[in-house]
Amino acid sequence: MVSSIAAIFLLASCAGASLPARQDTGIPPDAVYPGAADPATQAGAKTLESSPPFYPSPWMNPGVLDWEDAYAKAKDFVSQLTLMEKVNLTTGTGWEGEQCVGQAGAIPRLGFRSLCMQDSPVGVRDTDFNSVFSSGQSVAATFDRGLLYARGYAMGSEHKGKGVTVQLGPVSGPLGRTPEGGRNWEGFGPDPYLAGVGMAQTIKGIQDAGVIACAKHFIGYEQEHFRQSGEAQGFGYNITESISSNIDDVTMHELYLWPFADAVRAGVGSVMCSYNQVNNSYACQNSKLLNNLLKDELGFQGFVMSDWEAQHTGVASALAGLDMTMPGDTVFNSGDSFWGTNLTLAVLNGTVPEWRIDDMAMRIMAAYFKVGLTLDEPPINFNSFTLETYGPVHASVGGDIQQVNWHVDVRGDHASVIRNIGARATVLLKNVNNALPLSKPKFVAVIGEDAGPNKFGPNGCSDRGCDNGTLGMGWGSGSANFPYLVTPDSALQSQALADGSVYQSILDNHAASEIEALVSQDNIVAIVFVNADSGEGYISVDGNEGDRNNLTLWNSGDDLIKNVSAQCNNTIVVIHSTGPTLVADWYDSPNITAILWAGVPGQESGNSITDVLYGKVNPAARTPFTWGPTRESYGTDILYTPNNGHGAPQEDFVEGKFIDYRYFDKHNITPIYEFGFGLSYTTFEYSNLVVTCANAGKYTPTTGTTAPAPVFGNNFSTNLSDYLFPNGSFPHIWQFIYPYLNTTDAKAASADPYYGKTAAEFLPPNATDGSPQPLLPAGGAPGGNPELYDVLYTVTASIKNTGKLNGEEVPQLYVSLGGPDDPKLVLRGFDRLSIDAGQTATFSTDILRRDLSNWDPVKQDWFISSYPKTIYVGPSSRNLPLSMPLGQALNQTLGNSTLHNVIDRRHKLSR
Repeated sequence: MVSSIAAIFLLASCAGASLPARQDTGIPPDAVYPGAADPATQAGAKTLESSPPFYPSPWMNPGVLDWEDAYAKAKDFVSQLTLMEKVNLTTGTGWEGEQCVGQAGAIPRLGFRSLCMQDSPVGVRDTDFNSVFSSGQSVAATFDRGLLYARGYAMGSEHKGKGVTVQLGPVSGPLGRTPEGGRNWEGFGPDPYLAGVGMAQTIKGIQDAGVIACAKHFIGYEQEHFRQSGEAQGFGYNITESISSNIDDVTMHELYLWPFADAVRAGVGSVMCSYNQVNNSYACQNSKLLNNLLKDELGFQGFVMSDWEAQHTGVASALAGLDMTMPGDTVFNSGDSFWGTNLTLAVLNGTVPEWRIDDMAMRIMAAYFKVGLTLDEPPINFNSFTLETYGPVHASVGGDIQQVNWHVDVRGDHASVIRNIGARATVLLKNVNNALPLSKPKFVAVIGEDAGPNKFGPNGCSDRGCDNGTLGMGWGSGSANFPYLVTPDSALQSQALADGSVYQSILDNHAASEIEALVSQDNIVAIVFVNADSGEGYISVDGNEGDRNNLTLWNSGDDLIKNVSAQCNNTIVVIHSTGPTLVADWYDSPNITAILWAGVPGQESGNSITDVLYGKVNPAARTPFTWGPTRESYGTDILYTPNNGHGAPQEDFVEGKFIDYRYFDKHNITPIYEFGFGLSYTTFEYSNLVVTCANAGKYTPTTGTTAPAPVFGNNFSTNLSDYLFPNGSFPHIWQFIYPYLNTTDAKAASADPYYGKTAAEFLPPNATDGSPQPLLPAGGAPGGNPELYDVLYTVTASIKNTGKLNGEEVPQLYVSLGGPDDPKLVLRGFDRLSIDAGQTATFSTDILRRDLSNWDPVKQDWFISSYPKTIYVGPSSRNLPLSMPLGQALNQTLGNSTLHNVIDRRHKLSR
């Protein structure tokens, strides 16, 4: 419960009238961008949209802040490499080729161990003696930067202890356009600001632990259906190309690209391009995405790796900005590669310029050195393809049996971190008459399969591809092996026994008569556990091909809740799910006294929920998505049926940037529980909103040109015989991907029927141009133009704990950008404050230039419109007791800024 006090004021320096009306901006006509189009006419998506080319691929900038030392070391290393060693760095060794899910070739001559790429974003995948952490979506619900960082650091430490070089996470693709999206649980939710904070803090944690983080999946990867044509064919769909996510430029910048900008600004070492197409060009060869948006505009200095089998071309993907192919083979275990031998040939024949292969190698090695890795790293001590101590080094081939697993225990004290996050990520959605916290209840009845164990064990289903027992993790490559899974049944029973309570549980959703007989007894509190699962598209669970088929609870969970609450007037519901579920049919029942969303909590699940139910942790988490009354209320859905004949299914993002709460607000739909909502066992009061002008300087669009593309190392031989496989030096491993040629006949060595065409015949203009290139106005540094991150205002408010219990509160800052085509509100700040009973704390957050900006698709730069801006502070997106127009403060900033000295052009053409 939150109340507000009307003690709202603005510092004298910011006092004054609000922004002038649009029709009287006082801005001279020549300040308007020449030829500016109305962004509203360009918003939305178009079927069969095309993606414009952008070449050449931007080369690294060794002078970028925080990358200087890494690039100095990379230059020393790369300058010593031969062409084939550079190719080896960029090309995976093939599926099951070595110990990790992906490995790039080693450079034994310099003592450089193979790079190990390993899932997952919740723990080290396919090994043992590792932890399983809460999902990204769950930790996002904490709204706690410290916990986001702590989770990243702990995960990074475990990957480091196993010998991993690159942890394949964190995730902000999918962002969560559709609530049914199969992998939404891996990311941080559908709000780009929250997702951006989640990305940045997790990346900092992982990389501080000495492992390269990989931000994925770039970009527009918002559903599992049709993400790969071959996978879809396996499910019976007759398509020949992967789905195209058709996204307009404004939506791309203001929604989907936003968290990746935060990832780049945080110094992420690698980015994984996704399976899908964007505007009908595959993401891993889309020059607009990789060259223009990621490497040029966002100033990304690390390397781009493909998702596994997401590469579809050789030279084209190299020139479009791909730096590393994973796992290396065109099709798993085929022994064929778009790169390897073919990349060696492409450099030799000039279709891939020498500066591009050098840039690939430099980016990889700079990311390597940036996180503190050296040329003396300990060996990889696990094998992804067996848990046995002894087995084949090359699982795809067999033979050569030796020790491949050392069973190194990397868990440390991370169980306490996981338990703490799981509890602090639990959202209290309903609590009538202080039903919670529990205090030594007489009789506890726990009902539901989700409270108990998987009868086959916590790892009984490969990659967690089932929904048996309590849901601690979704399924797919984002999973890891549980060292154990504390079930709610076991943890609650231990608590009840300690309290002297009677405790009984029924772990069968369909045992109707037995459940009725138990919960209809007097003096009983019934806790019902239900779930809804999802995961990656290569696994189908109960007909759910990655994406959920609906938003109802699984295993008749909704009926279970209704049946129990019909018999028991003190029914508590706990939901484990990978996203929102439909609760409209039962949430307001007077017999349902409390509802909690416990997300996907990881290995300490039962302990975490017990800590909250019994008040050891006072809940303060906030739902990272909206709970709508119907499936249709979200305005988006999965494309379940191909819609383009046998070609690429076309998914038009016609809703633009209006997803989740933005869509609900735009269409005046009342949610069941709004984004950012969550209750506590105590109460808080908001007051004293203060906005302080930071007097930021003028915004200056970036100008100038780059240096020419650098080339490192000596000139290489063009004699093909110098690149033949060195027979006798070491054995040739079948299916292993090498940089060598097997013949001096270039066409035969390439296995490419089109080999021999000249660059002019198939390469886009400027694709190989290494001359100085113009800098983009919105670029200039990691994350974009550095002045986008200038602080314009500091906002503070007083938060008082008016209850009798110590607790935590999550104040949130929202901004109205004011335009008719803007969301009503967008999240632009938050914090999690610990406040003792009766005490007051200060919420403080900055508003950056970026936070108030819109994207101009004609000028290709950010601008602040002249529409009135209003800030709001409160405990959720629909409970905002404090508000204030920015007023004169923003006018002063507009007067000092070239970027801001423009009128909003969204309706210019109609005036």
